[in-house]
Amino acid sequence: MLRRAKKTLGQHFLHSGRALETIIETARLAAGESVLEIGPGRGALTEKLLAAGARVRAVEKDDDLIGWLQSKFSAAIKNKQLELIHADILKIKNLKLKTKNWKLIANPPYYLTGQILRRFLTADQPPQLAVLMLQKEVVKRIIAADHKESILSISVKAYGEPRYIMTVPAKDFTPAPKVDSAIVLIDQINKNKFRDQSEEKFFVRLKRGFAGKRKMLKNNLELTAKILDACQIAPAARAENLNLNQWLCLAKYF
Repeated sequence: MLRRAKKTLGQHFLHSGRALETIIETARLAAGESVLEIGPGRGALTEKLLAAGARVRAVEKDDDLIGWLQSKFSAAIKNKQLELIHADILKIKNLKLKTKNWKLIANPPYYLTGQILRRFLTADQPPQLAVLMLQKEVVKRIIAADHKESILSISVKAYGEPRYIMTVPAKDFTPAPKVDSAIVLIDQINKNKFRDQSEEKFFVRLKRGFAGKRKMLKNNLELTAKILDACQIAPAARAENLNLNQWLCLAKYF
């Protein structure tokens, strides 16, 4: 018998059929495609991924769940459509993905969101796209729903194209979290924007710019009129007013 969700692991199990189908549709899965699933939990999404014909590598940390999953999906494991890995995703140094074309699907604990995004967007072999279930407010920040950019939104947009897919209310999980969640698609993931400049220097500049986000950027970064003009930045602009292209432009001048 399965135990209750563990608060220490931030577990909330999705049971909405509509949300599960939306995740599959958003991922644009084709038979035979490789998927990395983080935190399969009780296997509701895993089941849908397998039904779509995906070849799934699922990483589960919970000692109690792993044995149950092995039993539930024994046939898929036997025919090599599913590989279950009992581990902490953040402690696996090399996932040894067998293909360059793969997709990430995850319903990570809220407290791991930043680490998951950082690890897989900046990876040497990133996924083609990611479909993630995150805290609703975090997804709104990623897409800059209020038209105010942040370190988070610019960081994600530097590697892919985020899109808000749907809200998933707290009642669609067991146990229900204290806040609503949302599905986000990060499409076209790549490092093309850093072909002619350093990722490290870009993020140093970005973090410095947002360190004084209430200040006018020209004062915070000591920008000359020439740089403001070259990057099409208004003299009174603050960090939150700049789009990704303007930040990329700024990084070239430093």
